Amino acid sequence: MRTTHTVVIGSGFGGLAAAKQLAKSKVPTVLISATDEHLFQPLLYQVATGVLPAEEIAPPIAGVLASKETVDVVRGRVTGLDADAKVLTYRTDDGEEQIRYEYLIVAAGASQGYFGHDEWAERTFALKTLDDATRLRAHLLDCFAAPVDDSAAHTFVVVGGGATGVEIAGQIRELRTRYFTDAPTAVYLVEGAGDLLPVYGGRLSDFARTTLEDAGVQVLTDSFVTGIDDGAVTLRGADGDERTIATKTVVWSAGVQATPLAEVVAEATKCDTDRAGRLLINPDLTVGARADVFAIGDMTSLNGYPGQSPVAMQEGRHAADMIRGKTVTGTPFRYLDKGSMAVVNRNNAVVDAPFGVKLTGFLGWLTWLGVHLFYLVGFRNRFGAVWSWFRAFVGSARPGFAEAEPVTKGRTGDVTAVGSAADDRELVGSSR
Repeated sequence: MRTTHTVVIGSGFGGLAAAKQLAKSKVPTVLISATDEHLFQPLLYQVATGVLPAEEIAPPIAGVLASKETVDVVRGRVTGLDADAKVLTYRTDDGEEQIRYEYLIVAAGASQGYFGHDEWAERTFALKTLDDATRLRAHLLDCFAAPVDDSAAHTFVVVGGGATGVEIAGQIRELRTRYFTDAPTAVYLVEGAGDLLPVYGGRLSDFARTTLEDAGVQVLTDSFVTGIDDGAVTLRGADGDERTIATKTVVWSAGVQATPLAEVVAEATKCDTDRAGRLLINPDLTVGARADVFAIGDMTSLNGYPGQSPVAMQEGRHAADMIRGKTVTGTPFRYLDKGSMAVVNRNNAVVDAPFGVKLTGFLGWLTWLGVHLFYLVGFRNRFGAVWSWFRAFVGSARPGFAEAEPVTKGRTGDVTAVGSAADDRELVGSSR
């Protein structure tokens, strides 16, 4: 059986931050990831809509951690945990293996939640993995290539008015405006609250709604999905009336739930969970009564912190600092809110920054651009993203569509040839 000092599960923002922090003190660390890539999840919608090629948001983990000599990356999927024996079981291509640790950091992320309607997963598109994004990309290409009288193919419903919903709805509409210019298109954005981006509120929410509506997106707030069937989605408005929209595309971004690994950890550590299956961790990020097991990121619930990458990264560094002795064991985690932001459409974004600073429009978009370039991992990814963004936002190209290769677009945006969703190359999934 293999032995190491610390095991980190997950190659998302939290897991990667923890591994890098542990490497500063040369702590022997094994990072177990279900994929070979570190996924920059906030930009999945840009892969789905062809703005970015997939490789620009998914650099190899081994490359990212190449300079960290004390960190070993293993591809595997964790299946069991014996917290008392400090032994982790995981499955690889070669079979089942085990590893003994002194400390464990679990950063396995979250999956899409459907509010008790798991059957909707088969009838909707999520945006949690690279596979999700490439499948949606191929589907969008098929829909835009459909005959003009196929109104269901040219109708797109996005459920959830948070950042992901606003961004994907805006970009689908941009496809009609600047790429498939002759395709009849209707885009609906459905949100149960009274505002888009409800965590922002006020002027930022109003700006997002007005900008999307001016671009042609039909925003339906105070509206709830009551049914999703093949080819249709049923909504109930604030007045109680129901309406059915014929569509072949429902993008779901309305809820999250913990991955199955959270249940494994909860059972092994006697940790409580919330209704979404997230671990109710202690203030110092430990799990249950264990001082040697930490959980961070989207799979946890603590103090109402949002399920965003900055939270996961700060939590990862905090847990690692306690393990390497730079922070006193048991120190409660405190999140430093550096703000939130979301792209609405080309050259328009909203930024809720610290100290009450709120930015909208082009200035907000430039701020978004700078922050995301800073957090993209590796020079190659930054350079590639800048060039792709220039082509997509200054010009009208969609560099990401070249990966799928099912479309030939004329000068006016006419689709002259298209393949099926099966033509799209499957890349690789990812987990937070």
